[in-house]
Amino acid sequence: MDTNLSFSSRRSPVLCLHGCAASSQPIASSLGIDILKRGGNAADAAVAIAAALAVTEPCSTGPGGDAFCLFYNGGTGEIRGINGSGRLPMAQTLDFLEGRGYNAEAPPSPSDALNVTVPGAPACWCDTVQLFGSHKLSLQEVLSGAAELAEVGFPVAEVTAHQWAKWVAALREAGKELGGDLLINGHAPKCGQVFRNPNLARTLKELGEHGKPAFYKGRVAQAIVDIINQSGGVMTFDDLSSHDSEVVTPISTEYKGVRLWEPPPNSQGLAALLLLNILDNFPLKAAGHNSSDYIHVLVEAVRLAQTDAVRYLGDPDHVTIPLETLLDKRYSHQRAQRISMGRVMEEVEPGLMTGSDTVYFCVIDSQGNACSFVNSTYMGFGSGLVPKDCGFSLQNRGASFSLRRNHVNCVAGGKRPYHTIIPALLTDSATTLEKTVLLAALGVMGALMQPQGHVQVLLNMLEFGMNPQQALDAPRVYVQYDHTTDQWSVNLEEGIGQEVADELRRRGHKVNWPITGHKRSQFGRGQIITVGDWWNPSVNQTDPPSRVLWAGSDPRADGCAMGY
Repeated sequence: MDTNLSFSSRRSPVLCLHGCAASSQPIASSLGIDILKRGGNAADAAVAIAAALAVTEPCSTGPGGDAFCLFYNGGTGEIRGINGSGRLPMAQTLDFLEGRGYNAEAPPSPSDALNVTVPGAPACWCDTVQLFGSHKLSLQEVLSGAAELAEVGFPVAEVTAHQWAKWVAALREAGKELGGDLLINGHAPKCGQVFRNPNLARTLKELGEHGKPAFYKGRVAQAIVDIINQSGGVMTFDDLSSHDSEVVTPISTEYKGVRLWEPPPNSQGLAALLLLNILDNFPLKAAGHNSSDYIHVLVEAVRLAQTDAVRYLGDPDHVTIPLETLLDKRYSHQRAQRISMGRVMEEVEPGLMTGSDTVYFCVIDSQGNACSFVNSTYMGFGSGLVPKDCGFSLQNRGASFSLRRNHVNCVAGGKRPYHTIIPALLTDSATTLEKTVLLAALGVMGALMQPQGHVQVLLNMLEFGMNPQQALDAPRVYVQYDHTTDQWSVNLEEGIGQEVADELRRRGHKVNWPITGHKRSQFGRGQIITVGDWWNPSVNQTDPPSRVLWAGSDPRADGCAMGY
């Protein structure tokens, strides 16, 4: 495959009236639209898409991972969420890990069985349909399209084939072999090759028929426990059977007439809100899109926001998080004053997170409901462990814990880690309205790129008047901390000018430019659906709001938006 793959899409935004779905696989988006046409709502369609992506993109997602969901109720304007992240086994304490010879400097390898946390995605799927679904379709009907896809097979898409091969190779380099359910004759499938997964089809059918107990209390749970214990982990049947999702109230902040909603901790949604609050102190539109001034301020704000997120963010069941203080505009104003336009900040304490593969997707239906959803196995296939006859790999989300005693994100039995995956919603911030008015469902997957991506695509629309597709097509910036060199680096995507890269270097930034080809995956893969064209500067804001849906899908992935 061409390593210089071009991602300039030149796509038009998708426009529709009755419903829209956007995901990283066309087959998955199509299944979501099918659910809407059969009387399901946005939540039903999102779960159908989640399951279809588990089939078509197992190098990013699946039942062995975690999920988060935000749901906007078109009737009431209420926004609620589900935290579908799993916990560490109860026996897996810091003392236990230190007894095995591990410490902060030498933790278990990323694919170690000790990094498998309880998969939260299947419970999140079930709870999303139960709490937010139309109740016109059963869970079995919602999952049937994905089950059939796994049974009959599908041709593997181009970017997915590249990622599949990359993560199989990474596991082999670590001395691990991916389970045969996810290979063809021991190899990753090639682009265009038809892949079948009858064991995953069976797992999805059982989940559809019997709900959560089919996964957490039946043969699947036993298979998970068996493979983890055979591989040196300590997860028990009780760890799985006691798992449940958490219904959460999203957190938000206001920015120039709109309100951005994110999941609360243990998710890193807080980082996106902190970043937006800091940027609110700067004239970004005047700086110009992707100019050296714009990128300099963005980079410095990311460093500040990420530092705070990593310092304070953990499982709220185990630590107290000063959310009100952190989201206070006075606090962000104080943080913003640390940024100097002429020179990079010297000292900003960094985070401890690594990269990930994840899927983000969103749906808006004809009743005005919206579901913003993200699902992930963390690093590619996660641990690479595939429970017998189940058809999916187990995540390695535990790799994001710290082994430093007293750290807010320190490992503990039954604890959830600092979680990178975050779906988002955007509403009008006006308080005079009868109910909260939805403006968009949006998200950009990709570990610590996610809050950076959310804010960049939002600013592309809000400050620079781009439509959803243009906002996703535009070149992005990724601010990264490199533990080997103890330095922050600024990765600039192809399309940002050399003069910008040179000026940022002059101000003291370590710049990698241009990032091209498949290496552009580090900038995440996003989806956006907006209600109306509020981002268009030529629209008369006194006109009645449009109910036309505008959608974009990231050219860095294989997917598309579809409407009807």
